[in-house]
Amino acid sequence: MRAIIVNSPGGPEALTLSDVPDLTVGAHDIRVKVAAAGVNRADVLQRQGRYPSPADAPQWPGLEVSGVVIEVGADVTRFGLGDRVCALLAGGGYATHVVVHEDLALLVPLSMDLIDAAALPEALATVWSNVFMNAELAPGETVLVHGGGSGIGTTAIQLARLAGARVAVTAGSTEKLAACESLGAQVLINYREQDFVAEIKASTQGRGADVILDIMGGSYAARNVEAVAVNGRIMVLANQSGEPATFDPFRLMQKRARYWGTTLRSRPLAEKVSIMRAVEAEIWPWIASGEFRPVIDGRFRFVEAADAHRRLEASAHVGKIVLVP
Repeated sequence: MRAIIVNSPGGPEALTLSDVPDLTVGAHDIRVKVAAAGVNRADVLQRQGRYPSPADAPQWPGLEVSGVVIEVGADVTRFGLGDRVCALLAGGGYATHVVVHEDLALLVPLSMDLIDAAALPEALATVWSNVFMNAELAPGETVLVHGGGSGIGTTAIQLARLAGARVAVTAGSTEKLAACESLGAQVLINYREQDFVAEIKASTQGRGADVILDIMGGSYAARNVEAVAVNGRIMVLANQSGEPATFDPFRLMQKRARYWGTTLRSRPLAEKVSIMRAVEAEIWPWIASGEFRPVIDGRFRFVEAADAHRRLEASAHVGKIVLVP
């Protein structure tokens, strides 16, 4: 099979399309012929040598795919040959075939484009586990989504609105804010021109955001503590700023707020399965009905993987980028 590997850490040009050995299918695994692979910030970090695959996963990038089941393990019960699925991976998605535990895959509704479905698993699992399972965002509450135009951001906006919450976003251009508004965001903050702390307080009569979804980290930490409401929850998914985070713990204590950092990739199988079951139960009806749709910024061929990474790193995208074999 073919895969996009990284021979040595570096820039986008380090991504190389190569032949690799086929993977073994275990008793509870399925082999999927890949229709598309989602592109994520974690893939960029892996390419740079800063976020390697777990030891038991393929060592090339890719945390999510969609495709067709072409082989099932002896004890598989959830899927059969020919099923259209999308799947959450610990690594190895940038390939023509993947092998994944059946409990980390979900059927793709016939109403959805199979290539677009590659944009679902990582973003949905990340947003649902953080915003709803951990932070317990409730109807009527306000969530502040940093990076509203990102794959995580466009996913979070839609899910929060469908769940009855009020959505505020930060983004760096009027075009991205317009895209966020079209998805249901009600408070639009251009972080290049406005102070998001002041804006979120003004839009909530001084209360602040009940939940903050943060992909920036660094200097956002102290400002998030100021922007969060009493009993609020700050969920930190990434540190795209690359800076250390500092804030006054007493301010967090005064608000009886939580500052919560999580990852998805390194979680044990049982935890990932629990998250995927929740995604299937809570979000899949919205996908089947068309109420939720992934926002696709662009499709790139495998040979164009370097260009896909460049677009992601430049933050020029709105929504998700996918790679097509």
